[in-house]
Amino acid sequence: MAQTLSERDRLKQASALRAIEYVKDGMVVGLGTGSTAYFVVEGLGARVAQGLKIIGIPTSERTATQARSLNIPLATFAEYSRIDLTIDGADEVERGTLNLIKGLGGALLREKIVAAASRRLVIVVDQEKLVERLGEHTPVPVEVTQFGWQATAVALAKLGCIPERRYTAGEQPFVTDGGNHILDCRFGPLTNPGEVERNIAMTVGAVESGLFVGRSSMVVVASATGVEVLTPPSAERL
Repeated sequence: MAQTLSERDRLKQASALRAIEYVKDGMVVGLGTGSTAYFVVEGLGARVAQGLKIIGIPTSERTATQARSLNIPLATFAEYSRIDLTIDGADEVERGTLNLIKGLGGALLREKIVAAASRRLVIVVDQEKLVERLGEHTPVPVEVTQFGWQATAVALAKLGCIPERRYTAGEQPFVTDGGNHILDCRFGPLTNPGEVERNIAMTVGAVESGLFVGRSSMVVVASATGVEVLTPPSAERL
């Protein structure tokens, strides 16, 4: 498989393999969604095959299917209300603060629920995901109810963005695992992502946003020169 990986995939794999070193026997582990999280689950599957004992809580049906194929035991919040460590990817990481935009993979609601229940959130990315300001390249995904999504889009636009309903490759409206739509909201570079996150949360019809402010414990970044571990000023080290 390694021979078929692109250079960017090799970087994603390198950051994933570094991050799973923090996973220890007996942990309840949140399993992220997306192209980088794929390598995290693959790496954990290999460690489980070698005897690692963990319980996984997946953030999407796609991740759950992958984890089951690798014989990673899975559970739900009905069995475990707290997660020791979650490893997930991100679409943008703001330098310094390590605030995030997530959700281009469509699992932002479940990802934020899992992150909020986690003692530690480790983010794995390649260097291209680092930005000076969130929103430089990526819209802010907002999961919204199907009922009245048009009215929700109008309300979100009043916050200063251009909301666009997400569609599948087959040109059908994208539907999340929770049965909701996603509006990709283009704000441009954000000077106060925390305020934007709060304003979206107060918008009727908005279920959750892809802004993850103040949630990262560390970010593992892979580049051509190696793997670097970044921590926000207030974070405790693992």
